[in-house]
Amino acid sequence: MTLHQARFVRASLIEAEPPPTKAGGVLHWSRQHIIATPKDTVLTVVSLLVLAWLVPPAIQWLVIDAAWTGGGREVCATVAQGGAQPEGWSGACWAFVNAKFDQFLFGRYPIEERWRPALVGILFVLFLTPMLIPKVPYKSINAILLLVVLPILALILLPGGWFGLPFVETPLWGGLMVTLVLSFVGIAVSLPLGILLALGRRSTMPVIKMLCTFFIEVVRGIPLITVLFMASVMLPLFLPEGVTFDKFLRALIGVSLFASAYMAEVVRGGLQAIPTGQYEGADSLGLGNWQKMNLIVLPQALKLVIPGIVNTFIGLFKDTSLVSIIGMFDLLGIVRMNFSDANWASAVTPISGLIFAGFAFWLFCFGMSRYSSFIERLLDKSSQR
Repeated sequence: MTLHQARFVRASLIEAEPPPTKAGGVLHWSRQHIIATPKDTVLTVVSLLVLAWLVPPAIQWLVIDAAWTGGGREVCATVAQGGAQPEGWSGACWAFVNAKFDQFLFGRYPIEERWRPALVGILFVLFLTPMLIPKVPYKSINAILLLVVLPILALILLPGGWFGLPFVETPLWGGLMVTLVLSFVGIAVSLPLGILLALGRRSTMPVIKMLCTFFIEVVRGIPLITVLFMASVMLPLFLPEGVTFDKFLRALIGVSLFASAYMAEVVRGGLQAIPTGQYEGADSLGLGNWQKMNLIVLPQALKLVIPGIVNTFIGLFKDTSLVSIIGMFDLLGIVRMNFSDANWASAVTPISGLIFAGFAFWLFCFGMSRYSSFIERLLDKSSQR
């Protein structure tokens, strides 16, 4: 058979096939995720039964039988509707949270001066929001406002003593304000310092490498409580007589240095994950060491370790509750301090306050986690273009 004889030309088009069945909707998602196999089906049924057992009583206690308003313990120590619970037991005491809400935000900060931390909080949100939205331009200006202007304004407004503002000593600070200040300063300091420590630990200069390694291993080998205790109690013993500095500043330094040691190991893991070819390619372009790190290596390394970086931030945010060891009262500390108020002493007051504090911590940590996932997806899409 010749090549000419082997040719075939279709005289008509292939008949159209019926469209594929719909592969979307709740039913399709359920078949793919929760009832895909017999094991998944059993686990789904068990999970639904557990939720049916736990959720209704939780809603009953948290919402239906809860005391939302009132001026004392009597609203939180009554028998729940229907009398099904023991005498003296009721639903959640949200009236306690409502009455103490200002203290949970500002601690014992003077009432007439609370506009100052409130203003700092508003500026923090206004400066931070454009930084978190990728499409908003002028990131350099946003960074200057957030990392330079805001700390200066906070240093003027929060303690006072400047421009006619009354001085408010840091032992009066407390609540969410202390948690956010410690977290923001710790995050802003630990990331760049952790990067420098990670680069120093990989340095070819023996002295730099030894010092960075020593700092990282020592700090990572002791708990944060010890660091805070040393900064608050032991450090003044080594200072010259008459020389001291604020206890809150010591906590800021201790938390920042502690977080930077963990951050350094996270960043070092990212640096080690970069293929050798990236270093060699940068050398072939004639880039210097700092240019190579700044333009080629660090952007890729930081992208790889975004989950680890955010995990360190979340741990730092929660660890701020440990400052109570040195007499500072963060959100959890100020909530626990108010348990001693005899006017609100009841069986449900402590658990209600702790649930509120736990929800507040979860809200911030969950927000950081979701934003981290968003940035990861955004960077993955950018790298695929």
